Formats: sequence, structure tokens, C-alpha cells
Amino acid sequence: MNSEVNPQGEEHPKGEEPESQTPPADGTGPKDAEPEQPRPGQPEPETPQPESAEPRSPEPERSEREEPEPAHQTGRQRLVALLWPPRVSRAQLIVALLLFVLGLGLAIQVRSNSDNSALRGARQEDLVRILDELDNRTQRLEDEKQRLEDQRTELENSSDQAEEARKQTAQKEQQLGILAGTVAAQGPGITLTIEDPSGTVESDMLLDAIQELRAAGAEAIQVNDIRVVADTYFTGTGADIEVDGKPVKAPYRFKVIGKPQDLEPALNIPGGVVQTLEKEQATATVSRSEKIIVDALRPAKRPDYARSSAQ
Repeated sequence: MNSEVNPQGEEHPKGEEPESQTPPADGTGPKDAEPEQPRPGQPEPETPQPESAEPRSPEPERSEREEPEPAHQTGRQRLVALLWPPRVSRAQLIVALLLFVLGLGLAIQVRSNSDNSALRGARQEDLVRILDELDNRTQRLEDEKQRLEDQRTELENSSDQAEEARKQTAQKEQQLGILAGTVAAQGPGITLTIEDPSGTVESDMLLDAIQELRAAGAEAIQVNDIRVVADTYFTGTGADIEVDGKPVKAPYRFKVIGKPQDLEPALNIPGGVVQTLEKEQATATVSRSEKIIVDALRPAKRPDYARSSAQ
């Protein structure tokens, strides 16, 4: 049997034509290869139609955005969600403003009523005594005002104004001498005696007593044998107290000229001199008298710098 050898080395029976080889799909076959023609009488092979790329209908967007179901919320979170953002009407704002003003007024009232005053715990008789003392001070000021007005009237109406002026000058000199401690004085007043057996009285306590007496209208004061004037000072503690540089020993005896009805209550007010001394285990005794003599004197001292401005 004769056979022919094809160029690729394959044998085919003689008289039989080799089947045409289909070019590889990747186009690696010879460029001049022609597509196989259909044989007569055979139906044309169906050309595979490419799959029509039908456009996928896009997924419908969530027109209605479904919110994820919230997780379990605490009570505080629910309260915040209800309060914020605030939804306030005009009427609510007006009511809130009125409540704020009312609360502010109540707070101011409570604060004023809760003021810790030293007189809140005082007894009724102590309060009456303090009021009487204030009335007496006011009356003394009114009397002084009236006296000065009378002096002015006398000077204006006097026929001999020079003589009247000299008379008033002498009276003024006596008054200033009493205040300066250069002349002796006498009159109604009180005597304050402070016993200090334990030596706990301090110099500032004696100074507080002087200040209370001056505020009550004391016109002349003497401590033991030392005259108290405007520039008097107290130093030392316990048994070493000095007045104007001079030592004083207990008992401390204050001779005070003034209105007894004003001086004694000033020392006995709640939290005043007497109670303070009693807390320090000292004893303070106050006695009234119609005649108190203040005879301790101070030398007249010419001021170093001050001069009279009268021409």
C-alpha cells in the first residue's frame, strides 16, 4: 500500500487527501491559511453568535435609606436624644426667663437673711441697750451741733464781738486742754477695774476697752496714774504691759468721765470687753459714779511740724 509522506512526517494512504488542519485559535498558524470552505451539499456551519452583553440593570439605590436598627440605648442616651437639639418655643423662653428672675430674687433674699451678724444671737435686752446707745450718740451729736450754732449766733448778735470771742476762746482752751490731758477734769462717769490673777490679759485687750469707751462718748480717761490721750499706745503682754512706755501692773483701774448710761452698756454688749476678759479668766467690774476725778496730767508738747493755718 503506497503512502505519501507529508511535510510534517505523517503518512497518509495513497489516494486519500489529508484533512485540512484548522489553524490554531491563538492565530499562530500561517498567515496565508484560508478559512475552510463548506463542501457542496453540506449545511453551512452555524456561526456562534457572541453572547449579547445585556446591560445589567443597576441595583436600585435605596431611595428609602433604611437606618440601621439602633443598638440598645441607655436611659441617659435616650434623654440626650430627647433634649438635643432643643426644641423651644417662644412661650417656653419667656417662662424660663421669668423663672430665672424669680430664682435670682429668692437667692438674693436668702443670702441677705443668712448674714452672720454678731447680733443675731444677742438677747432682747442687749439689743435694746445697743439701740439706746446709738440713740444717745445721735443725741450728743445733735447737742454739739446746736451748741455751735448758738455760739455763732452770739458772735453775730453780740455788741462787743471781741470780748465774746475771747470768752469763747478761753472755753475752747479748757476743752482742748481736757482732751490733750494738760488740765485736770472731773464729772460723772464710771470706774472699770480689771483683775488679772493668771496674767492672761494682753495689751490689745486694754486698747479695745479704750476704743469702746471713746466710741461711747468718754471725754477723759486715766489708766492707773497715766492720762490717756489721742496718741496713747499699749505694748507688752501678761505682767509686762506698758502704757506710753511706762509699766502698769494689775489691777488695771480705768477712770472715765462721760455719761454713765452710755459708758457701762458699751462695755457689757455681747462679745464686748467684759465677755472677752471673762473668757481669759480675768474679772472686769464696772461701777458708776456722779463724780470721777481725772487728775493725771501730760505736759504740753509743741508739735514739730504742724502749725495753725489761721491768719
